[in-house]
Amino acid sequence: MYNTSFFKKTLLIASVVLLYSCDKDFNAIGDDLIGDNHFGLESEKYDVVAYDQVISPIQSNALVNNALGIYNDGVFGERTASFATQVSLDSYVPTIGADPTVVTVTLTVPYFSHATAVNEGVTTYVLDSIYGKPGEKFKLSVYESGVQMRSSYIEGGSQYPQLYYTDQNADFDAYKDPTRKEGKRLNNGIPSENDEFYFDSSERSDETTDPVTNVKTTTKSPPQMRLNLDKDFFRDKILKASAANLSAQDVFQQYFKGLYFKVEKAGGSPGNMALLNFAQGKITIKYRAKTEITTDPEDTKEDKTLVINLSGATAGLQNNVKAPAYQNALNTQNTSTGDESLYLKGGEGSLAVIELKDFGLKLEDIRAKKWLVNEANLVFHIDRDKMLGIPDATVGTREPKRIYLYDLTNNTPILDFITDGTGSGAAMGKAVYSGIINVDPTSKKGTTYKIRLTNHIRNIIKNTTAVNVKLGLVVTGDINTSGSYKLKLKNNVISDAPKASVISPLGTVLFGNNIPSSSPNYAKRLQLEVYYTKPN
Repeated sequence: MYNTSFFKKTLLIASVVLLYSCDKDFNAIGDDLIGDNHFGLESEKYDVVAYDQVISPIQSNALVNNALGIYNDGVFGERTASFATQVSLDSYVPTIGADPTVVTVTLTVPYFSHATAVNEGVTTYVLDSIYGKPGEKFKLSVYESGVQMRSSYIEGGSQYPQLYYTDQNADFDAYKDPTRKEGKRLNNGIPSENDEFYFDSSERSDETTDPVTNVKTTTKSPPQMRLNLDKDFFRDKILKASAANLSAQDVFQQYFKGLYFKVEKAGGSPGNMALLNFAQGKITIKYRAKTEITTDPEDTKEDKTLVINLSGATAGLQNNVKAPAYQNALNTQNTSTGDESLYLKGGEGSLAVIELKDFGLKLEDIRAKKWLVNEANLVFHIDRDKMLGIPDATVGTREPKRIYLYDLTNNTPILDFITDGTGSGAAMGKAVYSGIINVDPTSKKGTTYKIRLTNHIRNIIKNTTAVNVKLGLVVTGDINTSGSYKLKLKNNVISDAPKASVISPLGTVLFGNNIPSSSPNYAKRLQLEVYYTKPN
């Protein structure tokens, strides 16, 4: 009995000492707070200064996904997205054979899609990453590129990455004059593959016949871009090329510089846009050739296949026509007192700059009072009046699912982003840091985005050498991509922008800080809210 009692007392004393000796500096809100009268959890709100900032032509090479098509969301304006890429042989030093005759040349690029039903052996698919009304058409032309692209270059004995920018359409257009060999449009099939192209959600079926048994086999594939290309061009360019030009990647990419996917309006159609992983695309040349030079008749030729992959250096190319209200907002930014509306647009678009000036002025007082930060948030309210028409199923527009707050001064993630290990994937990662859209259950439209910057604020208070940096806010196409891309022309505010924002063609309009007190939206103005534990 004595031993048991002694053990309990010892355990109690040890527990008290351990709790007392622990770092009491900060808590997560609601976690491990002592329920007595000495501490109270209180909220403080601080005014911020937030304003629009244009993203001028920006680096667009080596993106995992690239936009292709035309998208007009009715709020930000119309964007036309083209694409350029190098190509590479699936296997170098191929044995072509003699007297080749081309059967088909087919370019394929898979779409992002998911199956919704299977009926009598036919699978129904819905395309993902489509922007705009499904089925709308645009003019698509595929040309041999005349631009020698590369991944890097040498200068002064050092190697540097070669950058390509969103505004370089003219560099590639310069080679599509029909009088030049690069100016011949290669996708010369039916209208739905060129002049009236659209993203087809149909399942693909291919039938092949075994040359020996004559047994027919049907192979089905999910939706994909499928273009029939000019057979004479690829016979002369590839099958009749010298062995040296097909011997190695660097030589081949100098000989065949790649492809340029040019997008234009098709009549009165508004068009639509898709995100594609072109690196999964390929050109398949099916042809017949003799195994050696002989005078044998045509029927002695063998069926052969040569594959060209869409791999190497790439460039996402954009042409933007901004809506008047959007352009006016960018032209009239107020860097002193902030803007009423914040326009976020991916790609060659715009971001918001946020300065925590009011909080910075009160830092010494917070430190002197020894307030402990439990949680800090920025809540961004969506301006539904300015976002009319988004999302609208009839026109296929949508809102960004996530936004991304970062250290704009240093072009790096904030501490809360770095330390958040929750979730995985582009949709669910960094769930505590968040930036995930909140949707009204009735209207199905977005209401707010909330971003947690607790650790960022704690660090500024605790570390007297920490700088109260400017923050940047962008839409993001992948929350797990946090690197930066270079602007072609730097300005006094930004020289880079997040890579993930270049991927996304979407935009949103948020309430800024500078809303008149007489406005019914005054309560939705942007403020920093911090929850403290305040010693009495």
